[in-house]
Amino acid sequence: MIRSDSAPSASLLDIVHTLRSAGCVYAEDEAELLTAAFDGVELEDMVNRRVSGTPLEQLLGWAEFCGIRIAVGPGVFVPRRRTELLVEQAASLPIETVVDICCGSGAVGAALASELPGIELHCADVDPVALEFARINIASLGGQVHEGDLYAALPVNLRGNVDVVLANAPYVPTDEIGSMPSEARDHEPIVALDGGVDGLAVQRRVAADAPRWLVPGGHLLIETSALQAPETASLVREAGFDTHVVRSDELDATVVVGTCGSGR
Repeated sequence: MIRSDSAPSASLLDIVHTLRSAGCVYAEDEAELLTAAFDGVELEDMVNRRVSGTPLEQLLGWAEFCGIRIAVGPGVFVPRRRTELLVEQAASLPIETVVDICCGSGAVGAALASELPGIELHCADVDPVALEFARINIASLGGQVHEGDLYAALPVNLRGNVDVVLANAPYVPTDEIGSMPSEARDHEPIVALDGGVDGLAVQRRVAADAPRWLVPGGHLLIETSALQAPETASLVREAGFDTHVVRSDELDATVVVGTCGSGR
């Protein structure tokens, strides 16, 4: 850890050593980002906070996701690279109106709208802190942000008119939260992580209500884990969807894709 009584500006090599000693796998990259953004006493403070476990992205104020910068901050879920598969799969579908449910910082919706300019984007979440960042991230994209519990947050006129619902809902089983890395369990909101006893509680609710909001032939895409994918696919089928599972070993990512039939 860099002490407050050290030289006003620690060298890059000193910071790399400090971060590596703290277990930061990408110490060189992180040191370069921190030294580019901060200097002097502020840099020392940021390095010390990183050593104590604060996510790098929360310190920098942004996370790179699908080639764009997503604004994040303390207490906000940091978008993971694996979630890029969710955006990739959605971008291949015909979309006019999309809902990013459990949107957090709005990363998924923002990335999709950046790739498909002109779509009607709605982002919804129950966390007011995350939604402040979602508003920032979709401000230039013409999207709308809604606060509330899942679909209850959405305008009624969207019912039956949504082409795609995207969900990176929490899917960590409650008993496994304690074994997550400190960066997540100590610095991100529990509401963005805890998926209930089996990890599927929120996914189950997302799937059950999705047909009421989708157009015939619309799609529901849910990020899940490789282990949970069969159960996630099953609950999506139970909601009336035809389903298939998409897996990316490169991203270590899994997405269940559901297609809504006309008989709803």
